[in-house]
Amino acid sequence: MSLTFYKYKSEGFVEVPFVEAGIKAGFPSPAADFEGKRISLDRELIKNETATFFARVDGDSMVDAGMANGDLLVVDRSLEPQDGKVAVCMLDGEFTVKRLRVTNEGVYLVPENSTFKEIKVEEDQELVIWGIVTYVVKSV
Repeated sequence: MSLTFYKYKSEGFVEVPFVEAGIKAGFPSPAADFEGKRISLDRELIKNETATFFARVDGDSMVDAGMANGDLLVVDRSLEPQDGKVAVCMLDGEFTVKRLRVTNEGVYLVPENSTFKEIKVEEDQELVIWGIVTYVVKSV
């Protein structure tokens, strides 16, 4: 899996119409329900502007976690890595995104696709946690 990185560039927040009550998957609701309500995706998705970057997924090792090829990840470098979190990592100079598993036996990078094997980080390997994935932006 490879990642393409993008740094967040603020040019002011853009607000777009927002349906606060949600979109019903059954009988359509009137469009007037959301008139006047607006949302800024920047404000919603980015908590720490200077520590946030984006990465585009290239591969399918995390499909069962909802991260498919081409999806855009929102990554916050200010968050502490923790067991169970999904992290953008550099292992021996190569980027990957995996779920962290920390045990008494060591640190593991766990894919969310049964066709891939987890990676046990050995003492002679260099692991850098670049940041924690906070959101996945999907295209349909």
